[in-house]
Amino acid sequence: MNEYVSDTMAFILRLESRKLPGKVRSLFEQAEQGKARIFVPAIVLAELAYLSERGRIDTDLIQADAYFQKYTSTSEMPLDFDIIRTAFLIDDVPELHDRLIAASGKFLGCPLLTNDPDLISSKHISTIWK
Repeated sequence: MNEYVSDTMAFILRLESRKLPGKVRSLFEQAEQGKARIFVPAIVLAELAYLSERGRIDTDLIQADAYFQKYTSTSEMPLDFDIIRTAFLIDDVPELHDRLIAASGKFLGCPLLTNDPDLISSKHISTIWK
């Protein structure tokens, strides 16, 4: 089964049923059908909660949890020592939250679903956004 890691924007857009690029939308649909696996780093959930609390997005942690319950091939990925250690091997992503998201993909060896230019240009990870 193919595996992917979602960044904050991709996951929020999916939860809010907003427009995603065709390939990314298709990968979420595959995961929802149990044909692929998508990991959502814990830091993504923290960013989602923060943006929700500030009224900058329409979704929240309750909706994220409901999504995980409904689509079990999409799940939260804990932030642990291995991810933190991996993050500090990524020397071309300046922002800590982005580095932790990138580290999740690097640690698992999975492409990252992202439109973030800093992540897309990193030599340490592969990304999908089309």
